[in-house]
Amino acid sequence: MKIGFIGTGNMGGAILKGYVRSDASNGNEVLIHNRSTERNEQMAASMTQVSGTKIRICNDNRQLAEEADIIIIGVKPNDVEQVLKEITPAKEKIIVSMAAGVSISQMEKAMGRSGAFARIIRIMPNTPAQVGEAMTSMSRNSNVSDGEFENAKAIFDSVGKCEEVPESMIDCVIGVSGSSTAYTFMYIEALVQAACANGMEEEQARAFAAQSVLGAAKMALESRESLEQLRINVCSPGGTTIEAVNTLFENGFMDDVKEGFQAAVDRSKEMTGE
Repeated sequence: MKIGFIGTGNMGGAILKGYVRSDASNGNEVLIHNRSTERNEQMAASMTQVSGTKIRICNDNRQLAEEADIIIIGVKPNDVEQVLKEITPAKEKIIVSMAAGVSISQMEKAMGRSGAFARIIRIMPNTPAQVGEAMTSMSRNSNVSDGEFENAKAIFDSVGKCEEVPESMIDCVIGVSGSSTAYTFMYIEALVQAACANGMEEEQARAFAAQSVLGAAKMALESRESLEQLRINVCSPGGTTIEAVNTLFENGFMDDVKEGFQAAVDRSKEMTGE
């Protein structure tokens, strides 16, 4: 199978890197095209060296679309329409887009008459794809068969976890996972800054903070207890943790996170309307 990546920036590049490093890429050919020739060459060279998977650079989007079986579009939302017009002749291929604010119906419309027959999957991944720990949502139009969907899903399963959701839920997905890695980095950053202010070296503080977040996330995924109970379990009466938690509650920590989440959701809806 030939997997094509149009756009290899932060998100597209993260998925590409995670995919070629996984066993799922074995036996498949990876095609890439980016507007920057230099970036194409750097990406192909670095990934081939790290993974052993051969990456072939295409001359343009049309060539990639004609050769690839699955076309993954990782360009900026404003550029999606132009890319779709360029690859419209490849209507029998699976087209996967990760552009925020660009709906399946908008993509179908951009493809003109071919849009009615296009096989389109809309995804919302996040950058931990680069280290094999992404959370990706997938939504498809009625033209995508179960078999075709599973072939595409295997790519995103290889870089983390992946679930199918109705497209109507994608704004929520953006708030809870697509954008939330940034909130988490902010939390880790704040912990590191506080630890450094108390005398710890930055590199060591980063390791302590990041590993604690990783461990807490693993417990949240694997434990049958509620998140509230997991929090309570750490808070001994009169101890250090309950003191910190009470201070965070008093300062509106939970509300701040919810407001940030909602801001991302609202902006996603605005982008779709635009």
